[in-house]
Amino acid sequence: MDFEELIKRRRAIRDYLPKEVPLSIIHDILDDTRFAPSARNGQPCKFVIVRDKTWISRLSKESKASLLKKIKENPTSPLATYASILSDDGFNVFYNAPCLILICVPKDLASGDYDSALAAAYLMFSAANRGLGTCWIGLGSHLENPDTLKDLGIPSDHRIAAPIILGYPKEIPPASDRHDPIILNILDSR
Repeated sequence: MDFEELIKRRRAIRDYLPKEVPLSIIHDILDDTRFAPSARNGQPCKFVIVRDKTWISRLSKESKASLLKKIKENPTSPLATYASILSDDGFNVFYNAPCLILICVPKDLASGDYDSALAAAYLMFSAANRGLGTCWIGLGSHLENPDTLKDLGIPSDHRIAAPIILGYPKEIPPASDRHDPIILNILDSR
């Protein structure tokens, strides 16, 4: 598909077929992320691929526990809007997707959020181009147990910046309404 079609077809997918994504395709998708821009071409992103349902479930439970603890400590936090769904034992933060990709960056890197967001966008477009669905799961970045992070292979000086679920979508939902760009000003020499 051409680029215009691709950017209009990419959707946040939260319902997947019970079909494994071949590791070779995941490698191809991650290979495409290397073309994402990054500050000073630092290319700081590192990736953890999780294709084990038991692990994905464990990470969901740990994310929920971490988030509920933060909400308890600060009930006025914006996270509090998620309290009821996070308390639901049946809710999986990663929507039972067959694959989770954690994009990690150095903790002290000032451009880490931007660099990881660009890598995530390239990952999502590459996946959509292959007929796969993705969704950035912000709630999944709250994994904090040092033993879990070590088991995942995440260096202690790195953090999870962008958790992306990946799989074959059960369906591709229609696009939500989009408004025209809001241009605040145009400074023109004419």
